[in-house]
Amino acid sequence: MSAKVITPIVLMPALVVIAISMSSCNRGNSNSDSTNNSPSSQSTPAATPKTGFEADLDYVRKGQYTYVWVISRKDGQPLDKNDGAYLRTNAPQVVDWVTSEGGKKVIAGTNFDLAQGNLALLQKRFNVEDYSGK
Repeated sequence: MSAKVITPIVLMPALVVIAISMSSCNRGNSNSDSTNNSPSSQSTPAATPKTGFEADLDYVRKGQYTYVWVISRKDGQPLDKNDGAYLRTNAPQVVDWVTSEGGKKVIAGTNFDLAQGNLALLQKRFNVEDYSGK
């Protein structure tokens, strides 16, 4: 039995076909890589939604009030009916009252500067923080 010898001339057309197909596949990948790396196709991470106090504060800020105040009791307990009545009586200029932190804080939105009104009176009974412009 004699073994057939494959000559390089017979292999040449097959090698040319393989080389052409590999180079065309490679060009396709480089084009897709360049489009995937473009800034417009990259996704940005989604912002986590605000919850609790941050969401309540954001809600009042969207009311476009000039002044935003955060009021809480000095003992850290939730505000009760008497506290609410006191606040409404001594800060009648407040338009929006939003209770937050399980009733421990109230966020007040107004266009009136409470410093020109009863702020000192409120500060005797409550912790009052100015969140205007923060």
